[in-house]
Amino acid sequence: MFNLKVKRSFERRKRRVRFNVRSNKIYPRLSVYRTNKNIYVQLIDDVKNCTLAFASTIDPVFKEKSLSGGNILAAKLIGKLIAERSIELGIRKVVFDRGGYLYHGRVKALADSARANSLTFWFCLFIRGFVFMGNNQNKYRAKDDALEIIEKLVGVNRVSKVIKGGRRFGFTALVVVGDGKGRVGYGYGKAREVPEAISKATEKAKNNMVRVPLREGRTLHHDVSGRHDSGKVYMRSAPVGTGIIAGGPMRAVFEALGLQDIVSKSIGTNNPINMVRATFNAFQSVLSPRDVAIRRGLKISDLVVRRKEKKKGSVSYGK
Repeated sequence: MFNLKVKRSFERRKRRVRFNVRSNKIYPRLSVYRTNKNIYVQLIDDVKNCTLAFASTIDPVFKEKSLSGGNILAAKLIGKLIAERSIELGIRKVVFDRGGYLYHGRVKALADSARANSLTFWFCLFIRGFVFMGNNQNKYRAKDDALEIIEKLVGVNRVSKVIKGGRRFGFTALVVVGDGKGRVGYGYGKAREVPEAISKATEKAKNNMVRVPLREGRTLHHDVSGRHDSGKVYMRSAPVGTGIIAGGPMRAVFEALGLQDIVSKSIGTNNPINMVRATFNAFQSVLSPRDVAIRRGLKISDLVVRRKEKKKGSVSYGK
């Protein structure tokens, strides 16, 4: 029953992807197929119904290196090889066809390697009889710009899975990343080795970054609270010079976000994952004066004046 569900999901994804990809009549299609031992990719011209370029782990060029064809390293090499062969033909723009495979693992490694070697991926959407084309290359260039990214390793745990013949041990890692200017994200990775778990968690964190509005680039605009399962967190804005009053996972999140003055308190569980998730839940309720002004139909200057009057105690609560 489980295998039947997996097969149906695969076919459903494949139909959806192929429907959009085949609507393209401008750029060639980069199609991927993989097995447990090999991975294949070909550049197809759907107008002429012919294959323009081909690369796989059974290629003589690849076999000379005596590498296994069923891992991420092999997928990266094949991505580089197909990019070089496409550029030799004068083709730099393609439409990526992953078929029914998830954008994960070897498929993702191949696509990223092709992009890194000067191939531009275009997407194609077919909506109500109209075809929309575009590319998301800038998205991946921004991800690769890691010079301004702050990475914080919150914790590493060893986990085990009971299998036939004993236990299989692995490691999990919780990582928080941010740019120190109001963007932050967290990721949770699991692998057989610690470096690979950290790498997975970092990649997920970079993909899930959110923007939090900051006051003067140093603290929150107002007090907030968040909750996840049995974890509760409270955060209050603070004046200049207060510093970061927080502990453990919350401090890592604040430093990556770029907060300089904040007072926080965690109540309940001390599980790092729940504390981080509760912190991000609190960030969802942070509003800037611009957001409030848009909701109320006022000017930002009016809200700032009211804030100053409230501090002096002279605000009126009339109509």
